[in-house]
Amino acid sequence: MAENLNSSDVARLLTEPTAENRAAAAAKVSEQFTAGTLSDEERKIAEEIFKIMVKDAEVRVREALSESLKNSNNISHEVAVALANDVDEVSMPMLEFSEVLTDDDLVEIIKSQGSDAQQAVASRANVSADLADSIVENSTDANVVATLMKNEGAELQEETMGKVLDKYGDDEIVNVPMAQRSQLPISVAERLVNLVSEQVRDHLVTHHEMSSNTVMDLFFNARERATANLIHDDDSEVGFAALVDQLSENGRLTETLIFRALCLGDVIFFELALAKLADIPIGNAYQLIHDRGDLGLKAVYEKCKFSPDLLPVVSVALDVSKEMAASASDDPDRYRSRMVERILTRCEKTVDLESFEYFITQIVGTKAA
Repeated sequence: MAENLNSSDVARLLTEPTAENRAAAAAKVSEQFTAGTLSDEERKIAEEIFKIMVKDAEVRVREALSESLKNSNNISHEVAVALANDVDEVSMPMLEFSEVLTDDDLVEIIKSQGSDAQQAVASRANVSADLADSIVENSTDANVVATLMKNEGAELQEETMGKVLDKYGDDEIVNVPMAQRSQLPISVAERLVNLVSEQVRDHLVTHHEMSSNTVMDLFFNARERATANLIHDDDSEVGFAALVDQLSENGRLTETLIFRALCLGDVIFFELALAKLADIPIGNAYQLIHDRGDLGLKAVYEKCKFSPDLLPVVSVALDVSKEMAASASDDPDRYRSRMVERILTRCEKTVDLESFEYFITQIVGTKAA
């Protein structure tokens, strides 16, 4: 609770006007002002005191004033701006907390002051889109931009994020907190996937919207890394299962994604995904999916509530994947290309035109001619 100035305080100011006593008085007056306990007349007097104290030669006096007034919405704009443009010790509390300062005030300060001031502004509870853009434009310190990326109260437009990636995309200090923001535009997420670590990449694919092609590229890259690192390891599917779980938890385990994975040769992902969506053990899913009579595949497919139009193509894709199992360790791009070619050839002969066109649309994004 704020303390009122008493007779002893006044006496000390009159007889011993030291910096320490002036700082103590500044703190008490500003705390009373912020608490709203002063009358209208007393408030006017307090404002006049503040105008004098912001010019005090001692930094500790101005620092005490700034610290005590940082959360006050009733101080004059003149006093707030004076404190915000002071030396770092004085300006920091106002720059980070004062709502009296306007965006125009803060933009001017960002342009004229150094990294410490910019970082304080980047830490504010609410940072407007224009203010955030100004910070990115004017700061040359990655730590400042990293602070902005960590701040969920900062409104970051797609264009601003693009500027961040242009300037600091290769810097983990910046790209990691950006990747971990709750919302990212698709274009930003897809640029980030090529800049961040594997762990952060997994977070991106499971928490942010991306094109199907990007998601599949990421999954295939993860699979190839795991194959290289865990060959002959019985636990090689554990990482894939965890990724499937994450995709499911975040609503990203879609029929399209699963279908594309299968048609590009990723049977393990297909099996794990169907087991997850059908809520059955992976062993059961494997037996149903690879049932020679297709009844098992149809049953698990229906339990996943997938489109019946794709079932004939899925059956063909499974057959082709078995035929090409021996060449699965070949060049990945060549293997996928051959996989798609064989499925297309087989579908032309065995699948009705409507299903075939749907297949083409899902794989390459265009209708069959």
